[in-house]
Amino acid sequence: MRTALSRTARKLVLGLAGATLCATGVLAQDYPTKPITLVAPYGPGGASDLASRTLSSVAPNYIGQPMLVVNKTGAGGAVGSTFVNKAKPDGYTLLLARIGSQAVSPAMKANMPYKYDDFTMIGLLELNPVLCATASSKPYKSLKDFIDAVKAKPGELSFSSSGVGTMLHIAVPFLLDTVGIEDATKAMRHVPYKGGGAAATAAVGGQVDIVCTNAPALESHIAAGRLRPLVVTTEERVKMAPDTPTAKELGYPQLGVLVGWSGLYGPPDMDEATTKKLRDMLQEVKKDKAWNKFTKALGSVPQILDGPETKKFVDEQVQAFSKLVDKLGMKIE
Repeated sequence: MRTALSRTARKLVLGLAGATLCATGVLAQDYPTKPITLVAPYGPGGASDLASRTLSSVAPNYIGQPMLVVNKTGAGGAVGSTFVNKAKPDGYTLLLARIGSQAVSPAMKANMPYKYDDFTMIGLLELNPVLCATASSKPYKSLKDFIDAVKAKPGELSFSSSGVGTMLHIAVPFLLDTVGIEDATKAMRHVPYKGGGAAATAAVGGQVDIVCTNAPALESHIAAGRLRPLVVTTEERVKMAPDTPTAKELGYPQLGVLVGWSGLYGPPDMDEATTKKLRDMLQEVKKDKAWNKFTKALGSVPQILDGPETKKFVDEQVQAFSKLVDKLGMKIE
């Protein structure tokens, strides 16, 4: 009797498990059946916000549902990233991953609420040239002028960032160290803000002396003449600031590691069918003329990569910034 009941129970459990798997498969095939939330982990006007809204403007054409952008700011992008990391892995909550929250902070901070690779990496979206710029009202006409001022007034000048542990936070000390300033992390005052847009606005208003950030956050300010770019980190000059020399031209090619990027991530353990639908969507976005036009207009470089290529790229980024953090002594325990 006991054996018969056990066999019956086993059949029932196996049947329920099979039904659950079938249902999961059907749900994945039907995905998406409702709007998708895209979390931008920094404030309005910054690179993550602009990349989110550019993607969400065309993605519905290829995924069949609206993509709604929500800004969840704080802790250098960690608040929004953690929200997605803990979300249900059903494909309805995604992250506009950024270099700061997904590479620099994990390299810099010992106690992060997530590991850099504890996400479903759907794909890379774009690369962003990094420019260091100052308000047009400031007296610095060149990078040399600015460096001379830092040397003359150690600890007095300031720079803005999108938060502790972000690429903007590490960029200026790296620049100062590269040009030969001792105690680079103490040579200027760091003023953190809640996003790249706010950090750029602080530079425009003269509240800080310089900001080194992604091109999209600076494009409108440079075009309007409110900011004067001093250097760009890419090997070639950028269209939005054609008269601005590259770091390589000025003799500092090592600054080339400072290149921003955006990616599309999901929570860990997303099923393969849902992940594939999102990756297929990105391959369609890659060919979308409007998306390419908008992305380039912001000063970014379209660079859609698949999942494995994205993982390789991010691994290399984290390794590079880990070495840089150790060199500058900027590890946060």
